[in-house]
Amino acid sequence: MPTRSLARILRRLALPALVSLATLASGNASALAEAMHGIAMQGEPKLPAGFDHFPYADPKAPKGGRMVYGVFGDFDNLNPVSVRGALTTARGIFADPEFGNLVFEPLMQRSADEPFTYYGLIAKSVETDPDRTFVEFQLDPAARFSDGRPIRPEDVLATVELLRTQGSVRPQYSAWLAKVASVEKRGDHGVRFTFNEKADRELPLLLAGLPVLPAGDFDADTIAQTTLKPPVGSGPYLVYRVESGQRITYRRNPDYWAKDLPTKRGLDNYDEITVEYYRDQNAQFEAFKKGLSYVYIYQQPNPRHWQTAYDFPAVRDGRVIKEVFETGRPANLNAFFFNTRRAPFLDPKVREALSLLFDFEWVNANLFYGSYKRLNSFFDNSDLSSIGHPADETELKLLAPFQADVAPKALKGEDRQPVSDGSGSDRGLLREAVDLLQADGYRFENGQMVGPEGAPLRFEILVQYSDQQKIALAYSRTLARIGVQADVRQVDDAQYQKRKQSFDYDVIVSAFSGTLSPGAEQVNRWGSAARDRPGSFNYAGVASPAVDAMIQAMVTARSREDFVSAVRAYDRLLISGHYVVPLYFIGEQWLARWRFIQHPEVTPLTGFYLPAFWRDPKSE
Repeated sequence: MPTRSLARILRRLALPALVSLATLASGNASALAEAMHGIAMQGEPKLPAGFDHFPYADPKAPKGGRMVYGVFGDFDNLNPVSVRGALTTARGIFADPEFGNLVFEPLMQRSADEPFTYYGLIAKSVETDPDRTFVEFQLDPAARFSDGRPIRPEDVLATVELLRTQGSVRPQYSAWLAKVASVEKRGDHGVRFTFNEKADRELPLLLAGLPVLPAGDFDADTIAQTTLKPPVGSGPYLVYRVESGQRITYRRNPDYWAKDLPTKRGLDNYDEITVEYYRDQNAQFEAFKKGLSYVYIYQQPNPRHWQTAYDFPAVRDGRVIKEVFETGRPANLNAFFFNTRRAPFLDPKVREALSLLFDFEWVNANLFYGSYKRLNSFFDNSDLSSIGHPADETELKLLAPFQADVAPKALKGEDRQPVSDGSGSDRGLLREAVDLLQADGYRFENGQMVGPEGAPLRFEILVQYSDQQKIALAYSRTLARIGVQADVRQVDDAQYQKRKQSFDYDVIVSAFSGTLSPGAEQVNRWGSAARDRPGSFNYAGVASPAVDAMIQAMVTARSREDFVSAVRAYDRLLISGHYVVPLYFIGEQWLARWRFIQHPEVTPLTGFYLPAFWRDPKSE
């Protein structure tokens, strides 16, 4: 039987041990590897080779017209990888969670309808061995940058060299590339990454998501600099006009090389896209209400606003449509993050006590019309959550070296957030918090909660906009009832970004997007390696060997069952650490759009997918 056929059969039979033995026997690490059209974290890609288009894209969608998005914030940079600057990179340049990759593209395209799967884009195929000790990408000979230059292996090599050596680029790239022993050109169009002992099974997929920068356009001196010069990318759009901090306009590249690929068919349907920046969410919504010359869609995270703000003529006559989309993605983590780099939050008992005093029931009833559910897990609304699931045998083995780090209730799947009486001053919860603090050496003195060293328990909550301020003030009022002073400070976007990136805060209100395939990106959120790395997402400053070990278990799991066990064990540790005060979620997506913006009938697993929307001139 041909070697490649044998490899395919062994993989489908889920016999990694036999494959590894066969590989060792052959004496060739890539003997059983074969080039594939896609790669999945576990199992094989859902779509077969030769598929026509993603199921959530309509290949008959009309092309043309203009889209205007509205976003909250500011920007001062068109560099896709730099973390320098007072603000942030313009939305849409690369790896935008909503708008996609308008200018720069990754090696492969991630599917929105699978937990973690990539298909061909710049790289038309991917090859790895069963043990994932290497990955090789074959670039599409037709791939081009927007100025007509072919995308070559040399561009990938130059990108890798810059991302792995420069300290002021997005930290996830250097973290990924630290697991690569060597990168080499293979033939005319191939690039092979050979891994070192730090690598895991997720690494080939992470590398599939690397941006590809044109060699020579960036160097060691410019790769980390901010710039407003329109860049040369490989994506479907060109930067047309930039008004720093106000708006950026993209225009379709008429010579876009990938428009007929299966991973692009039915996507990127507008001739022009403008992203308007707003410093105030009310102003953004007022722009949406005006429609034709302003903002065309409005993503609605606020239940009060969703229920009360849509009584205007365009809604009543059907020109504006409100829609609810189902999603299989775990709930986003919205939370107060305690900065454990600072006192008093180094002390887990203090964190546990303070986490009891966010009165979700009062906030939900008085600010949000009772529309939210309370977050209890870091993976709520999915089977990855540990809540309601006692630890299984696999989890118990993973957690055995770290028993002191896991609360007994968390092991049983019963460690839920407290339920108050909704008064904003639940006496039972206030007493429980005081008891925890007093057992930890705190005492009342002149109406203040004072620590063992005599300093009042006082801290600042940093917020970015008014809705965050409202919930922070509600939390502060309850804390004040036990003598804890929490000062709420709202700052402008530039200051917020700067302080967040340098961890200059006591408590911050922020969020992480939910993911169906948590893995190596969790290092940047909760891993020890990211604790003191400026620009990382480890807002809480977690540095826990137990947490690090569970992330490693997640990225090395070969079966879905082992993966779910590893994620649940990880969830139990994060819950037990009281690193955050979880807030709330809605298990669906709310979107308002002007009628002339339309979308396919099929919604992917991760929810609505904006790059598949289009403008219908017949509906204007």
